[in-house]
Amino acid sequence: MLKTLQETVSFLRPQIPAETKIGVILGTGLGDLANSITDKHEIFYETIPHFPVSTVEGHSGKLIVGKLGGKPVLAMQGRFHFYEGYDMKQVTYPVRVMQLLGFEYLFVSNAAGGMNGSFRIGDIMLIEDHINLFPEHPLRGKNFAELGTRFPDMSEAYDKKLRNLATSIAEKNNIKLQYGVYVGTQGPTFETPAEYYYFKVIGGDAVGMSTVPEVIVARHGGMKVLAFSIITDLGVLGKIVEVSHEEVQKAAKIAQPKMAFIMEEVIKQL
Repeated sequence: MLKTLQETVSFLRPQIPAETKIGVILGTGLGDLANSITDKHEIFYETIPHFPVSTVEGHSGKLIVGKLGGKPVLAMQGRFHFYEGYDMKQVTYPVRVMQLLGFEYLFVSNAAGGMNGSFRIGDIMLIEDHINLFPEHPLRGKNFAELGTRFPDMSEAYDKKLRNLATSIAEKNNIKLQYGVYVGTQGPTFETPAEYYYFKVIGGDAVGMSTVPEVIVARHGGMKVLAFSIITDLGVLGKIVEVSHEEVQKAAKIAQPKMAFIMEEVIKQL
């Protein structure tokens, strides 16, 4: 694993400014944030040694190197999911690459179903914590001390200072934020009403099929994380309706400019 990681890093390092410390993962329908990146060049996944290739509609499949909020960033336009058939090492491979490139921050976004009764479609939820229900753990197997400790602490998976900064920016700009716990599941089916109810009972506010593995690996590697969910469908009893991937993408696109603004403002202040 370390050998393949080093080969990927060696390929990318000449194309990424050494001062780049911020990684961004753009989820379903949220790839338009890339339009805010300036001075950019693109690296398609299929050209990168050992990199997986995204197979999901709404995920473009390229790295974007440039500036966001005046700071150098590396953005993933298209992520990898466990339900696509990748194992967890492949799903989180780009985060490991970011770690070995010396990145310090990871910004993550996703589309999610909301179980909190106060949520509405199009709301932006700042993720405060998560519940991992994936059937495979990204740190299972041999631990490499060069990448992190065997038993990493997860008491603050989502950085408190970054969350406070995002909250302050939202308040100053009259952007409504919701707050809650994200439940990560393998997918690819959307949830049954009973599953939505179960996720709510165990402490979840939103549910999706990504994010948790990347966050675990980022924290294992010492990176600070800020993450958002855009609520694209509701799993609240009495409000559950049939949902399609196209509807999720549409809802995400409507809400994403506000989320993009918050992300960019946080990055400006790092």
